[in-house]
Amino acid sequence: MKIGIAGAGLCGRLVAFLMAQQGHSVSVFDPASGPTDPAAAAFTAAGMLSPLAELETADENVYRFGERSASLWTHIIPKLSLPVELLFRGSLMLAHRGDEGAAQRIISLITRKAPDNKLPVLLSREQLANEEPGIQGPAHAWLLPDEGQIHTRQAMQALAASCPDTHWHWQEKVVTLGPGKIHTEHEVHNFDWVFDTRGVGSREVKYPNTQTLSCQNVRGVRGEVLGLHVPGLTLTRPVRLLHPRYRVYMVPRKPDELVIGASEIESEDRSPISVRTTIELLTAAHSVLPEIAEARIIRTETNLRPALIDNLPRVESEQGLTRINGLFRHGWLIAPATVEQALQSVLGADYRVDS
Repeated sequence: MKIGIAGAGLCGRLVAFLMAQQGHSVSVFDPASGPTDPAAAAFTAAGMLSPLAELETADENVYRFGERSASLWTHIIPKLSLPVELLFRGSLMLAHRGDEGAAQRIISLITRKAPDNKLPVLLSREQLANEEPGIQGPAHAWLLPDEGQIHTRQAMQALAASCPDTHWHWQEKVVTLGPGKIHTEHEVHNFDWVFDTRGVGSREVKYPNTQTLSCQNVRGVRGEVLGLHVPGLTLTRPVRLLHPRYRVYMVPRKPDELVIGASEIESEDRSPISVRTTIELLTAAHSVLPEIAEARIIRTETNLRPALIDNLPRVESEQGLTRINGLFRHGWLIAPATVEQALQSVLGADYRVDS
């Protein structure tokens, strides 16, 4: 089949890779300048694969998709033509003395939703010191077993480089699309099936809201990250600092890089990261990892993640057209399972990425 994909973000690249693996001819259209252009929201992400931690705000479907996606990443990554760091060492939730109330509320909420064999494990100070000697300051710690992380930049580049018989139309903005058709600014392209994975770029699309029986547009939720170079970084797994007002995460990457970010900001502002945010993120990170005091800021990024009113993913299909949107802050966590569901509309209900 001839497959057309609007959008070269994470979902678009996964669709391209998986459909090319099936032997189909694939064309991808995106206004970015090329495969390493960080315009896609997936670049501005730490890549935490943490279905248990996300139970704080997400539902059981996101958890189930996250568990399935963790398995699918272990199937996909070895097939890519470039190396991608993928680790499953668990993650940590930390809280300072005085923040016990907010932290315990979150841990209790996760515990109520989680399967019995996936509960957070309370660590003593001695156990935390043994697990992560570089962490100093927090009075409370919980280990979330089996959770992982993926190097987002490596994965985005590897996906784009690993698609046989795929035509990448960079600097080609999709104006509109429909079943079997993609309209760019200069041409109409015909396909057997079209996938719309544009995220925030598909604002003209009206998605049904089952709760209010009305329609909704996708909205952008601002994400902000800092990249630090930390020579000799000792942290080995993702960390979340629980605070009554905000969540700060820290994710180590090889070699000697630390990604620091905030979970979500309800704003569609794409401007650079502010001084206030920079100070808050770095102060929070330093309160957990004193070793970053002499680190160097090598990167700051902001971007918009696509979300619908319920902050849940949406896959909608009709003959010749499938739309994937609304992955919110869960993109890397649930994208493989979401794309697997979307491909079943084309390849059949029994299609499995890992079969």
